[in-house]
Amino acid sequence: MSDADTIFALSSGQPPAGIAVVRISGPQAGVALAALAGRVPAARRASFRRLKDGQGAPLDDGLVLWFPGPNSATGEDLAELHLHGGRAVVAAVLAALGALAGCRGAEAGEFTRRAFENGRIDLAEAEGLADLLAAETELQRQSAIALAEGGLGKLVAGWEQRLLRESALIEAVLDFSDEGDVGDVAHDAAALSALLADMKALLAAPPAERLKDGVRVVLAGPPNAGKSSLFNALIGRDAAIVTEVAGTTRDRIEAPIALDGVPLLLTDTAGLRDGPAAVDRVEAIGIARSQQAMAEADIVLWLGEAADIPQDALLVAARCDLAPGRPGLGVSVVTGAGMGALRAQIVSAARALLPHPGALALNLRHRQIVRDVAGWIDEAVHSDDLLVRAELLRLARTRLDGLTGRSGVESMLDALFGGFCIGK
Repeated sequence: MSDADTIFALSSGQPPAGIAVVRISGPQAGVALAALAGRVPAARRASFRRLKDGQGAPLDDGLVLWFPGPNSATGEDLAELHLHGGRAVVAAVLAALGALAGCRGAEAGEFTRRAFENGRIDLAEAEGLADLLAAETELQRQSAIALAEGGLGKLVAGWEQRLLRESALIEAVLDFSDEGDVGDVAHDAAALSALLADMKALLAAPPAERLKDGVRVVLAGPPNAGKSSLFNALIGRDAAIVTEVAGTTRDRIEAPIALDGVPLLLTDTAGLRDGPAAVDRVEAIGIARSQQAMAEADIVLWLGEAADIPQDALLVAARCDLAPGRPGLGVSVVTGAGMGALRAQIVSAARALLPHPGALALNLRHRQIVRDVAGWIDEAVHSDDLLVRAELLRLARTRLDGLTGRSGVESMLDALFGGFCIGK
């Protein structure tokens, strides 16, 4: 594999489809386009062409577009073929491209990687594009677009300018301390403190993982409280076994769902009860896992007695059709009573734990970098040694580059772009 290769791939959905889009990127893109379409059309203008293979046999009638680099999606010469989306048409066109010298099929994520390497997008934007491809809910889509459109890159650029300014002031004092107009300007840490506060505010915001993995909602309570029945009703299928036998659920059962566009990860758990003599060894393991699930939960639905409710849990009075008047939100999976109200409460509580629509949400990699940078800035704020402060800010600037991919992140790039589809 070489950057000098010209790559091609189907960039639209798998055929059959109404339209198929084939992309060609690299130094021989114009040659490949001329070989199939007869000539290269005017830049950025769709042209109708009959496409032919190397022997002159017709392949299809379609639209062709030409995007000369560096002002293209990949930063290099790029062509698009808009074809009829039949399997035979797409296969024939791809075969014709593969027969051309210097052309090969693209690997997963190679178009996006070239865009990154040629400076068309930064690393955070590439991560946003990966999130957008994987988005299944509206909130995930909005968050991914904020990242893919450069929201984090713009924020980081502002942070870098503020760091550079403070570094320059410190260097001025170190280099020209005998000049009267320099003074003690670098000793004022107010600007660094303000930058540190901005970073801490972003770190305190809800993380991106909750959007990807879902807000963790755990159903907990004693045996035969109706947890599995409610779990099945919420996810809309019979995933958990429901019987009248106490202790039927022995292990945690998880199911991802979306309610009103909010991603959730629902967990059914083994019934909780005291006393080692009351349970066998397998059920005891299930109870321990239930307790662990509750400790990791974002939201706990408690189906037990009000006196035993865990802190901050939502009290649910299941089977309200059989036992009306119990404390808590009354629900019945048989009659449907209270189910709408329960879903609304879950969604409301989950939304409060998620990033605001369209807001930047940091993933684990982002947060670790920002924590490191904030730590060095915090040390710089509290240091009276200008040499130490200058070095701390240099470390902060270097580490901050990792957010947008300007520092050594090669192994991480392989993992990121390898997860893209072939035509991206």
